[in-house]
Amino acid sequence: MERTKIDAIMRALIIVALFMVLLPLSSCGKEEKPSGKASVQSLSTYSSDSAFVEVKKKLQENPKDADAWYHLADLYDRNAQYAEAIDAYKKVLELKPTMGYAYLKMGTAYDRLNQPEEAVKVLKKATQRMPGFAVGYNNLGVAYGKLGKLSDEVTALQKAIKLRPTYTAARFNLGMTYLKMKNKKGAMQEYESLKKFDDGAAEALQKEIRKAS
Repeated sequence: MERTKIDAIMRALIIVALFMVLLPLSSCGKEEKPSGKASVQSLSTYSSDSAFVEVKKKLQENPKDADAWYHLADLYDRNAQYAEAIDAYKKVLELKPTMGYAYLKMGTAYDRLNQPEEAVKVLKKATQRMPGFAVGYNNLGVAYGKLGKLSDEVTALQKAIKLRPTYTAARFNLGMTYLKMKNKKGAMQEYESLKKFDDGAAEALQKEIRKAS
């Protein structure tokens, strides 16, 4: 395949990958209904041998291509190869230390590997670089919860909700955290808020409140 054709394919693949990463910004009304702790929107299993081949070829040609490293990390992430994704995100951050989305995705990958301490470290950096992005605070809250740091979890989830009042996952997670803290009143407040824009999530939280009663 000619070099120009390869470059054109790579640009198209990177655009698609970046578009998929940005979906959470506009999908607050279409989030999957939670059945437990809800982290960032679940990614569909994705595998494309040709995409891996092309992006790795691109990196052989230019090992300092941060966008190509990000694309490779995203491919690993979508294929549930989280350890490999983390290594690739680290390469991205070596080249672009201020890239907030790389911190966000790497922190989420640590969370999926059940490494909450590492997840907290990285997600804190994500929120520092993207202070207006609610997903980062939601995921940080979930990681704090896995460490048993409930006060920090509440603070992070409240920040996510302040940034996006109709953020279903964050409100559900906050309700569940209140239940862990024996704060039924707080959980009921999140239930009442969810009823205004997501009946399914409200019903799921209500069931958990009843179980805790």
